[in-house]
Amino acid sequence: MSATGDIVTAGNALTEPGAAGFLQRYEGLRARFPGQRLPWLAARREAAAEAFRAQGFPTRRVEAWKYTDLAPLTQAGFGEALTSVDGALPLPRAAAPRRVVFVDGRFRADLSDPEAPVRNLADHLGAAEGLLGSLARTEDLPLVALNTAMFEDGALIDLAAGEDGGVVELLHVTLADRPVAVHPRHLVRLGAGAKLVLIERNWGHGEGRYLNSPVLEFEVAAEAHVTHARLQQEGKGGIHLSTVFARVAEGGTYDSFLLHAGAKLARSEAHVTLAGPKAAAHLNGAQLLGDGQHGDCTTFLEHSAPDCPSRQTVKTVLAGKSRGVFQGKILVDQIAQRTDGYQMNQALLLSDQAEIDSKPQLEIYADDVKCSHGATVGELDENQVFYMRSRGIPEATARSLLIEAFLQEAVEGVTDETARAALAEAVAGWWEKVA
Repeated sequence: MSATGDIVTAGNALTEPGAAGFLQRYEGLRARFPGQRLPWLAARREAAAEAFRAQGFPTRRVEAWKYTDLAPLTQAGFGEALTSVDGALPLPRAAAPRRVVFVDGRFRADLSDPEAPVRNLADHLGAAEGLLGSLARTEDLPLVALNTAMFEDGALIDLAAGEDGGVVELLHVTLADRPVAVHPRHLVRLGAGAKLVLIERNWGHGEGRYLNSPVLEFEVAAEAHVTHARLQQEGKGGIHLSTVFARVAEGGTYDSFLLHAGAKLARSEAHVTLAGPKAAAHLNGAQLLGDGQHGDCTTFLEHSAPDCPSRQTVKTVLAGKSRGVFQGKILVDQIAQRTDGYQMNQALLLSDQAEIDSKPQLEIYADDVKCSHGATVGELDENQVFYMRSRGIPEATARSLLIEAFLQEAVEGVTDETARAALAEAVAGWWEKVA
């Protein structure tokens, strides 16, 4: 791979900065994308490319993006991972007994557990008809449109009614030794009464510049339950832009926890619809941001059926010159009587150079609801730090313990023990590493 000015070459792929470069790449690779012989998929890709061409990357003039600037993405040139990476890789310790691994957007069978209830999407696109794109909007979400046009592979999980998929780790590794852009697409469908714990982990190997932009779609049928633990542990130069869609039927549950603990620029966006009576959603999370990092947690939760509870607690810890963003909107349709919605955002500033932007929102059209939201911003209690130091605890350790205690409430909301342990391990000792 070579670079000249702002133009990056990777094999025979040439990508200029900004939206035009990604469109150029799409045109050059269109015939090579998996599934192009499937008419429904080829048409969907083409429509998505047109949608992205019409919109381009969002700017801060777009209300949903007013706090997050994509200039680092639009000013950089990204190539593609044309060459398959074979052989052993330095992977993080497994977070679950069954692991499925993707490297630079492509499935690695040699690193994956064949017993996991996961198929790679590139080889099973025929089974994805009717599921791929059923939730993911492209007409007003340009990053989703780009992913739909450009994805090469991903995970396909399709559980039958009553099936227990157990605990699965979905690990995506990006090799940050060259400026590449990858767009994984993951599809999850749970039949009635099915269960799954999915630990989605995005991990960057190296400190170079790259883009990882995954899209996930969850169809949760009646009385089904999915726990979705999301660990974003990208490399220091990484850009992580993910979008999750979930639709939950009657009595089903989508239980999610997001942890931002890496990347130079990260935004995780979730669009969740409670579509049947007594469906439930938990959209909890934490952001650990060190000097020079930007983390954005944005959620859109729609109550479109009666008697549905939702809970959301997002906590952000900021050190150095970092910036955190929380945008959470709860929309209660007129039909969604007896909605019970709660939303809270709390930030802990460890530096006078850190910044937090918090924007909780409620939009309610029903008259029999119980909804609340709030936001708090504070600092570590220096009296507590002094007390711990007086008991012989080093200052860095004392601050680390207080930070972990601040985050504990959010992490404890994860009911699955394996997922909770993986999150707690990622949180542990964070301050001592960045201090």
